[in-house]
Amino acid sequence: MGVSRSATFALAALLAGSVAHASLARAQSASGEADAGGPASLRQAAVEPAAPMVPEASVPAGASTEAQGGEPGLAPAAAAPASDAPVSAGTPDGKDQRDASDKPAAPAPQDGPAPASASAPDATSVPGADPAPVAAAPAPPPPPSDPQAAAVAARLTGAAPLLPRLTTKEREAIQAFYALGAFKPVWIVDGRFTPAARSAAGRLAKAGEDGLDPNAYPVPVLGVLRRPDTEAEIAEADLKLSAAVALYARDARGGRINLANLSRLITPALDLPAPEAVLGQIAAAGAGAGDLLQRYNPQEAGYRALKDRLAALRDRNPAATPVVRLPAGPVLKLGMRDARVPLIRARFGLEPHSGGTLDAAPGEAEDYDAAVVAAVTDFQRSRGLPANGLLTVQTTVALATPAARGPVSGDEPTLLVNMERWRWLPADLGRDYVMVNIPEFRLRVFRNASLRDEARVIVGKTESPTPIFSGAMEYAVVNPSWNVPPSILKNEFLPGLARDPNYAARRGYQVVRHGNAISVRQPPGERNALGFIKFMFPNNHAVYLHDTPNRSLFSASHRAMSHGCVRVDDPFRFADAVLPDAWSSERLKKLIGKGERSIRLSEKLPVHLAYFTAYLDDSGQYRTLPDLYGYDARMRTALGLPGGAPALVRGPSEPKRKLAEAPRAPKPVAQRAPRRTVRATAESSGDFGEPSLWTPRPAPVSRGWW
Repeated sequence: MGVSRSATFALAALLAGSVAHASLARAQSASGEADAGGPASLRQAAVEPAAPMVPEASVPAGASTEAQGGEPGLAPAAAAPASDAPVSAGTPDGKDQRDASDKPAAPAPQDGPAPASASAPDATSVPGADPAPVAAAPAPPPPPSDPQAAAVAARLTGAAPLLPRLTTKEREAIQAFYALGAFKPVWIVDGRFTPAARSAAGRLAKAGEDGLDPNAYPVPVLGVLRRPDTEAEIAEADLKLSAAVALYARDARGGRINLANLSRLITPALDLPAPEAVLGQIAAAGAGAGDLLQRYNPQEAGYRALKDRLAALRDRNPAATPVVRLPAGPVLKLGMRDARVPLIRARFGLEPHSGGTLDAAPGEAEDYDAAVVAAVTDFQRSRGLPANGLLTVQTTVALATPAARGPVSGDEPTLLVNMERWRWLPADLGRDYVMVNIPEFRLRVFRNASLRDEARVIVGKTESPTPIFSGAMEYAVVNPSWNVPPSILKNEFLPGLARDPNYAARRGYQVVRHGNAISVRQPPGERNALGFIKFMFPNNHAVYLHDTPNRSLFSASHRAMSHGCVRVDDPFRFADAVLPDAWSSERLKKLIGKGERSIRLSEKLPVHLAYFTAYLDDSGQYRTLPDLYGYDARMRTALGLPGGAPALVRGPSEPKRKLAEAPRAPKPVAQRAPRRTVRATAESSGDFGEPSLWTPRPAPVSRGWW
């Protein structure tokens, strides 16, 4: 009642974690052995919903489970009583909270005595009767008895953010994940980072290799002070690393930019991973955690080619000093002594030890003194790391990185922008798929992950861009008809019909009247705006691939001429590549002029409408394309790269891309036309071909309506 579903799941997970922790404590005291695997098994259940925490029979009807919209793997805190009597569920304010379907209906007013089946009167209404007992709200779960677990639970319930860009929903998911492990640390054991933690931290430090910002995923440190870290400091470090890992996985799958601010026509279905699933997988991966975390980035050949190009561009300015791979050890700060310090001195060309003064004797080679701290601080600043002089895990990884990472310059912004666009595509493009690169004006068909065919295409104009998204082709239509969109109907046909009732018929269009409403349809034929065939992949933008009667346009080098749909050169050759083998181009051509016919694909074929202004072609040559719709500058601004659009808050306004109610036509002014007001309507299918033609802002029409 007013409580968010995420909060409900988190509360259920807290209760489950408390019960699990108490059970583990009793088992430990009974056996006298430390339970090192309890939290891991509980967290494993969080990422493996198939293994329920409680028997299925003990789950009450209406309980929040994964099938009912709950978080995967979260089991109810307790089973419902077996009695049929109503259960009073306490809420924080002490009020009774039940499902509305379980509440008795209010009795209707009656003139006579109540029937025998009526409910007994409330005890409070009977004189001398004791008041009915009120069910007390259950007490909140007690904090964990383990001091370290209590510190983790306290930090999770605190108001301070774990990371600035972490959303409330993601924080609640992390809280539920820790609750399933009795709030024990995930990455720190006996005051030291686990192998999985060190491996994941190494990947976070190398985030720049994949075009991400390493500063967005800070790695916490331990052992900064000469005393052991407190429970609160360990809790802070463990949770900060969890937040950084979850945020990296989300950004690697395309969650860095609010795409709605770029354009309403950029609508990919991003597959953002759930934080609890990421943490469960990475924490259990051991030394392979870093490699597993990196795989959240795209793995397609096109992305890897841009990534290699970025590394080669940055390698043009090699490091002036050699790299050094330091063994594992604690974080070093000024005044500490460690066997790794001589290696650091050699890395920066420092003296083997500090010289003596009148007040102090010469230092030892292993002293982490002021000269070493100053060199490490300068190095951290050059790599974009926190310049604190501490030898942290991130600094150790950066010291082992062979290439210098200078400021973003030259071609890097273009590479980074196009690497980011690969994250908008599904992680699996499909074994067979169609890829349309809008700025290239080219379509490619892949079969068994190999290029089968390619063709020139015509895409949307700058005032009516082709949207960017992925769909699935389901069928093709031979001899399609075209329903004239409401905007053309209003601006072209209705004024023409007002002057001449035969205006549409003389142009080969059919006018259908339904009372005061009319619609106009162009029947199949060689002059049809959609040509002889169209290829349908249902989507919210109502765009698709289709033929066109004006084939001379394909000879132009700049082919941004449509109203949003993609027109395909030689559509029958394209049909050979995408339709079932039984439907050859020769067979399809025999259907021309014989009426509209739909051909359904045996399997849906993924179609990806993409926007790459930089790529490596089949010969390995790096190519760039003009930014057709001006998206590059907006993305540079969103990513904080040079060359962005200044003061860009939101993308410019664009036509709305949804079916609008058909506008009313103006009253006819010509004396010859019957004085009757008609209302333009569209066919119920919403299949208009060129989407901006039926948006509120009409597009200019020259010689035709395609």
